[in-house]
Amino acid sequence: MTPANEHYARDLQALVLSMPAAQTLQLRFTRIAPGEVELTLPYQESLSFRPGQLQATPIFAAADFAAMAAAGSLLPAGWVNATIDCTLKIVGPANGSSLVARGSVLKAAKLLTVAQAQVYACRDGQETLCATMLATARNMELPQAQPRAA
Repeated sequence: MTPANEHYARDLQALVLSMPAAQTLQLRFTRIAPGEVELTLPYQESLSFRPGQLQATPIFAAADFAAMAAAGSLLPAGWVNATIDCTLKIVGPANGSSLVARGSVLKAAKLLTVAQAQVYACRDGQETLCATMLATARNMELPQAQPRAA
């Protein structure tokens, strides 16, 4: 896949990490490539279901950020996307020191992009699949700022 924006990695990371939810979750990108991303979310007691196990909401958020970021990596400069549909299947507990979410694009088009994400619980260097997501992104061009009259 070929990115439409030569600065896609820088722009994508800046956009995602400026979001309050990403900051609260302490998301970090560990890989950004055209149509693919990997991000991590550290275990936080405030997001836990019970001690040592993350609740479903941060699992969903990690998957959604990964899928939408993968989709966003192919957008032209000045474009963004938003989730319009997704299905998350939790297949195991999120008990570990962190989550790793890997997103990838299945089909990209101008208006809609279909992406997927897998979320793994990480403990002692081992990854265990805990969730999988299929998502659709709506791609949108940002309105151009109008120059102000002096």
